[in-house]
Amino acid sequence: MSKRIQIKICGLTSEAAIDAAAKAGASHIGLVHYEPSPRHVSLEQAAGLRMRTPPGLKIVLLLVNADPELTQKAIERVRPDVVQFHGGETPEWLQIVREQMKVEVWKALGVKSREILLRSDRFVGAADRLLFDAPAQALPGGTGTRFDWSLLREFDHRLPWGIAGGLTPDNVAEALRETGAQMVDTSSGVESAPGVKDVDKIAAFCKAVRDYAH
Repeated sequence: MSKRIQIKICGLTSEAAIDAAAKAGASHIGLVHYEPSPRHVSLEQAAGLRMRTPPGLKIVLLLVNADPELTQKAIERVRPDVVQFHGGETPEWLQIVREQMKVEVWKALGVKSREILLRSDRFVGAADRLLFDAPAQALPGGTGTRFDWSLLREFDHRLPWGIAGGLTPDNVAEALRETGAQMVDTSSGVESAPGVKDVDKIAAFCKAVRDYAH
């Protein structure tokens, strides 16, 4: 019996990349609204890409330590299915956004040690999903580095979850075997240059996940 593993292609900036993700069978695409990122899109660009996205492909808007005004403006302008917070946001803030904005909320956590996993319980009731990622470096996410997947082995998760950080078409099956993840999230692993998505790599990544699931 095959397993349903969700696939998020993050950091998309073009209609061609969205089409490639849809054609390859991704479940989610990520739009990054964070100016230091090479994958940054303005709220106007994000709204345009959102309008261009085919039905059935969910839009995840990624924010990093955005203030309340920007968070509200971004959600109202882009109308994402999910908001993914990728900074030092607190469970209390996530809960406010989730309840007042009526939007699904994800929280990315950089995994340096088992301690981070143990402390992830504080997001129960505040986030709909956790994404375990490589620890933040100069930029939070999209750095192409991976964390120690063995830390997730036999961990008792209390929230839906996924993994990110350095996932590529070549290593995603290994990551799934090692962690049993319900979702995989890639960005730099399907690029030809920082911020430039490669349609063939997107297709290969999704195929690798499907092959593993079956």
